[in-house]
Amino acid sequence: MKCESNKIKKEMGKGDYPIKKQVKKAAACAVLACMTVSAIGLAAPAADANKLSPVFSLTQQAEAATKTPKYVFLFIGDGMSYPQIQSTSYYLGAKASNGGVQTQKLNFMDFPVAGSAQTFDSTSFCPDSASTATSIATGYKTYSGTINMDTTFTKSYETIAEKLKEQKDYKIGIVTSVNLNHATPAAFYAHQKSRNSYYEIGQELIDSNFDYFAGGALLKPTGSDKDKESLYVIAEKNGYQVVDTQKEAEALQPADGKSIVIAETLADSDSMSYQLDAAQSEWKLADYVDKGIEMLDNDNGFFMMVEGGKIDWACHANDAGSTVNDTKAMSDAVDKAIEFYNKHPEETLILVTGDHETGGLTIGYAGTDYNTYLTNLSNQKISYAQFDEQYVENYKANKTPFNKAMEDVKKEFGLMLPGDAEAAKNPNLVLTDYEVDKLKTAYQKTLNMKDGEKLSQSEYVLYGSYEPFSVTVTHILNNKSGINFASYAHTGLPVPVFAKGLGSSDFEGYYDNTDIYDKMAALLQVK
Repeated sequence: MKCESNKIKKEMGKGDYPIKKQVKKAAACAVLACMTVSAIGLAAPAADANKLSPVFSLTQQAEAATKTPKYVFLFIGDGMSYPQIQSTSYYLGAKASNGGVQTQKLNFMDFPVAGSAQTFDSTSFCPDSASTATSIATGYKTYSGTINMDTTFTKSYETIAEKLKEQKDYKIGIVTSVNLNHATPAAFYAHQKSRNSYYEIGQELIDSNFDYFAGGALLKPTGSDKDKESLYVIAEKNGYQVVDTQKEAEALQPADGKSIVIAETLADSDSMSYQLDAAQSEWKLADYVDKGIEMLDNDNGFFMMVEGGKIDWACHANDAGSTVNDTKAMSDAVDKAIEFYNKHPEETLILVTGDHETGGLTIGYAGTDYNTYLTNLSNQKISYAQFDEQYVENYKANKTPFNKAMEDVKKEFGLMLPGDAEAAKNPNLVLTDYEVDKLKTAYQKTLNMKDGEKLSQSEYVLYGSYEPFSVTVTHILNNKSGINFASYAHTGLPVPVFAKGLGSSDFEGYYDNTDIYDKMAALLQVK
């Protein structure tokens, strides 16, 4: 089952959701009470109804006036908020200490500056990736599902990447573990009423003239009806080197000019593999960042946006094992930026944030009370998507007996039926009668469910729009580990903003996600 089909689709243009400025207005009033308005300039109204007024301190303004980062890394963990980061840290610590209560920090958790950003958009307090990435890239609010356009769909917003390209002649890189014309990467170069206009977004990718794209394949490269000229052909006509093997990617040199690098191994929805599924020799997100640095490094400077997109997909599917492993994969990619920073500490800014939280992930479960058993997750060998492809499709085709399917569940997830010969060795992974009944019910639903069948409310709560058997397996393993999900969609949690390097102090505090753009724009002195 493709993840894209499970994304929440919004109908555009229904209703009017005017943006209120109450949050930032309140903050401005507090500052005005103790500072001179003329010194800070907070009294100026926002120029656009969808834009919230930035709040900067005198120190921030002074720094922005004198210092400009030459190299900027913006890492966005799609669907990543505090729960994803903390659960990964706890999991890694527990695994390293053989189940002990220890933490192992992700590299960006040690950054000297940490802030928080709220994520609501013009549609909802539970926003989508198109609108939240628009806020980060442009400083404006818009509808869920809309990329860099206002809520009337008559005005386009220029992105921080476009401005740096045009005004500063920075080289620009876009890297993602999902599709290059998916919502978050698209928000740095495209302007569309709907995030689902994949062909048109791909055309804008080519027209952007950005220097380096790397990650998953383009969605619908010949259009929805497969009757248009291939986007890859158009890209080559416009001077891009298009490569889709690791050997070709390794051979790329800066002298080759603009490049589009498609992962050699493509998984669900033509994205990169989940970290759990990737072969040891397969390029990971960190490798594409490393190559990007090589391709982008120049005397004028560069801006690179890197998305850990499959964190979001894993959370939509309530797959905690894949979530923590792909969060760690993004941390590994941040390592490459840190290595570069260590060579250019006076010229580099690294930001790590999320666009929104996905899944309502919680550390703690009613069935385990105050206990967690996070090392249980280490028994998961593959993602839910790979399990669907490698096993579940065969179960449905062959009407495989339940007990036979459970042999695969034991192999790939560690869960065992009562009475298993190894039950005494791994009691935390032995299924209760209640859990066995849930699995049997889900398995029969998987075997008998017809294409397009509408689930009942109770069934949707149990399975979402995923394979009932697969999602029940991950739910049970999550819960036995002390992890729980509340949703198959996005939530309204704020996201952290970690910062290191030149101008990093600007990112302290609690603010709106539009301020991430405002702070970057002030530091980089773009209009």
